[in-house]
Amino acid sequence: MNHAESLVRLLTERKLTVATAESCTGGLVAGAITSVPGSSEVFPGGVVSYANRIKETVLHVPSGVLEQHGAVSAECAEAMLDGVRALLGAECAVCTTGIAGPGGGTKEKPVGLVYIGAVSPERRMVLKQFFSGGRDLIRRQAVERALELLWEILN
Repeated sequence: MNHAESLVRLLTERKLTVATAESCTGGLVAGAITSVPGSSEVFPGGVVSYANRIKETVLHVPSGVLEQHGAVSAECAEAMLDGVRALLGAECAVCTTGIAGPGGGTKEKPVGLVYIGAVSPERRMVLKQFFSGGRDLIRRQAVERALELLWEILN
């Protein structure tokens, strides 16, 4: 059983729903969840907020957070979690925001830096992760870690 299958089973058992807010993974977390039969019971939807404008207008990430900390930050991830939960009425949420490359990295925020957040009714956690490899590998690693993180905070 893969991470997504285990997660859908756990959410179903606990009668919880999860929403996704994704930037660098571009909907891959939602895709992993919805690849599992029965996921419609636990997944109302997700938002791919690639542009900062969408983070602000759809997920209600404060412009001050984006100006002070940037889209690739723990603060932005926190706001994305809250925004998608409120928007979609889910008890849980998972988010990703980072730099998958190959361009866009800086010394302070290199390619492979991804903030991954998850929230449940009981817990909240945002992790700063560094992944290596090409764009596809970084994105796949971020998806796996996002699913694992949500599993961890639910247990």
